[in-house]
Amino acid sequence: MESVDYLADERKKAEFDVDEMKIVWAGSRHNFELSDRISKLVANDPGFSKEGRTMLPRKQLFKNTLRKAAYAWKRIIDLRLSEEEATTLRRYVDEPAFTDLHWGMFVPAIKGQGTDEQQKKWLPLAYKMQIIGCYAQTELGHGSNVQGLETTATFDPQTDEFIIHSPTLTSSKWWPGGLGKVSTHAIVYARLITDGTDYGINGFIVQLRSLEDHKPLPGITVGDIGMKFGNGAYNTMDNGVLRFDHVRIPRDQMLMRVSQVTKEGKYVQSDIPRQLLYGTMVYVRQTIVADASLALSRAVCIATRYSAVRRQFGSQNGGQETQVIDYKTQQNRLFPLLASAYAFRFVGEWLKWLYTDVTQRLQANDFSTLPEAHACTAGLKSLTTTATADGIEECRKLCGGHGYLCSSGLPELFAVYVPACTYEGDNIVLQLQVARFLMKTVSQLGSGKKPVDTIAYMGRIEHLMQCVSDVKQAKDWLKPSAILEAFEARAVRMSVACAQDLSKFDNQEEGFAELAADLVEAAVAHCQLIVVSKFIEKLQQNIPGKGVKQQLEVLCGIYSLFLLHKHQGDFLGTGYITSKQAALANEQLRALYSQLRPNAILLVDAFNYTDHYLDSILGRYDGNVYPKLYEAAWKDPLNDSDVPDGFHEYIRPILKQQLRTARL
Repeated sequence: MESVDYLADERKKAEFDVDEMKIVWAGSRHNFELSDRISKLVANDPGFSKEGRTMLPRKQLFKNTLRKAAYAWKRIIDLRLSEEEATTLRRYVDEPAFTDLHWGMFVPAIKGQGTDEQQKKWLPLAYKMQIIGCYAQTELGHGSNVQGLETTATFDPQTDEFIIHSPTLTSSKWWPGGLGKVSTHAIVYARLITDGTDYGINGFIVQLRSLEDHKPLPGITVGDIGMKFGNGAYNTMDNGVLRFDHVRIPRDQMLMRVSQVTKEGKYVQSDIPRQLLYGTMVYVRQTIVADASLALSRAVCIATRYSAVRRQFGSQNGGQETQVIDYKTQQNRLFPLLASAYAFRFVGEWLKWLYTDVTQRLQANDFSTLPEAHACTAGLKSLTTTATADGIEECRKLCGGHGYLCSSGLPELFAVYVPACTYEGDNIVLQLQVARFLMKTVSQLGSGKKPVDTIAYMGRIEHLMQCVSDVKQAKDWLKPSAILEAFEARAVRMSVACAQDLSKFDNQEEGFAELAADLVEAAVAHCQLIVVSKFIEKLQQNIPGKGVKQQLEVLCGIYSLFLLHKHQGDFLGTGYITSKQAALANEQLRALYSQLRPNAILLVDAFNYTDHYLDSILGRYDGNVYPKLYEAAWKDPLNDSDVPDGFHEYIRPILKQQLRTARL
C-alpha cells in the first residue's frame, strides 16, 4: 500500500531550498553524503532493528546490544569502512554500548598519554578489537574531584612492578561504561606512589579479564552497578564497579608520555609538557557539544512534526480544528529549541576548528591559547548539555500525553541523554572553572595583556561598561551589532560586578565559595555570548541556496532574542537596556515566530534523520501518527491475552467478594 504524506501541505509552504540547508546542517557536502549514505544503510538493515527495545528485560536487552555491536563490527570489516565511516555507523546504530568507551576514551587515552613504544604495542590490539578497553577514573567516593581519587599504584623496585590496590570501599571504581561485563582491559587512574612519595594521579593499563575464558583475573572484583533511569535507554551499557586487591602489573604499563618511573623507582618528568593532555579534554568536550545538537535536534524534529499533525480546539462551523503548531504558546516553547539546535550545531563546528588549532599550537610548544580553549570548551559543554537535557523534556511536554509513551521516542532519548550533564565534568563545577578564568581575565585587564578570541570583548571594557542600547523600534533588534553589543555588555558587567564583590573578601577562596551562584550566572552569560557570536559569524559566510541564509537569520534572531527575553533581568539590571527596549525585543521575537512558522517542517527535515534513527511514531516523516500508535499498542506483551496473568488469583476474588479465601 502506498504511504500518504500527511505533512505534504506543510512542506509546500516552505520558502527555502531544503537540500542546501541539509548541507549547511551537515557542515559540508562530504559530511552530508557520508551521513545520508550510512544512516540509510543502518535503517535498511534488519540486524539493526530497534523493535521492542524498551520492553526487553535487562539481560535480554544487554545481550541484544552485544549482538548489535558484534554485527556492526562485522559490517565495518565486510564493507571495509574507513574510521570516519565506522564512527558514523556506530552513531546511527544509536544504542549505548561498550564500543563507545573503547573507541571514545580507551584508544584516545593511549594515543594522548602513551609513549611511542606503548602506542606501538597497544593500539594495534585495540584497533583490531583483540582487546576491549574502558576508562576507569570515577570512583564511588569521587567524581569531579579527580585529585581526590583513592586507588593506589605503589611501585615495587624489587620486582619492577606497580601494585594496584583499592584501600577503601569508596575507592571502588564506579560508573565506567563497558567495565561491568565486557572490557578485557582498562585505563585505571590511581595515585602513583614510589619511594614513599605520592606523586598524584596517573593512568595505568591494567588487564581485568582472561583473554581465554573472560573470567576476572586474580585480585580483581568486577561487575555491573545495576539498573539506571529509563526503559531501554542507558541500560544497554554495562556501567561497572571494580576493586583491586594488590594486583601487580609491569612497570611499562604506566602511561609514560609525560612522566616516568625508572627501574630504581625514581619519578621523572619527561620533556613533553603536561599541557598536552589538555588536548584530549578539548577533543572530548567538543564531541559532547556536537552530540548536544544531535540529541536536541532529534527531540525538536519529533515535537515539530507532531505539533503540525495534532489538531485541538478552534473548529469553526464543523471545520478542522487548529494545528497545535499555530498556537503562540506552542511556538514560544518550540521555536527557540529549534533555533538552539542550529546554534549548537554551529558552535560545535567552530569548536572542531578550535581543537585543530590548539593541537597545532601544542605541537609547536605554544600554550598561549590553552587557558581560553579550556575555559571555552568547559563552559560550552555545560551550557549545551544543560539546555539540551531541559529541551528534550520540554519537547516531551510539547507532545502532550502521547509524548509520555515510549513509542514517542522522547522518554528514551531523555534518559539516554541526561547523564551528559554529569559525565566529563559536572555542569556547575565546569561553569565555576569558567568563572575563575573570567575573574583572572578581569584582574589582568590593567596589565597590558590583551584578551584574545572569545574574551577579546573584554579589551573594550571601558566602552562596554558605559554604553547603552540605541534600539528605537522593534526591527532594530535584527541588527547583529545591536544583539552582539547587548550580550557583550551584559557579560562584561556581570563579570566585573563579581570581581568587585570578590575584592571585598580578605580570603579569595572564601569569596569564591560565597559568590558561587553569581559566578555561575556570569559564566553562563559569557558562554551564551560565544554561541550568539558564532551564529552571527556563520551568517557572514557565503551561504548558497534559495532562502537558506534568510532562514538562518530568523533562527539566529529567535535564539538571541529568546535569551534576551528569558534573562531580561540581567540586561535590565546591568543598565544596558530599558524596559521599553526589552518590550520591543519581545515584539520582534513574536514577529520572527510568524516568519519561521511556514518553514518549520522543512527546517527539521533538513536534519535528514531516518525514521529508524528518530525511532518515534510521533516524529514519523509521513506524519501518519494515529494508525501507527494504535498498531503499536497491540504489540505490548500485556496484550498477548485478554485476561491478564494474575486475574484469577487476585482480581476475581475481589469481584466475587471472596478475598478471605484468596492466596495473597
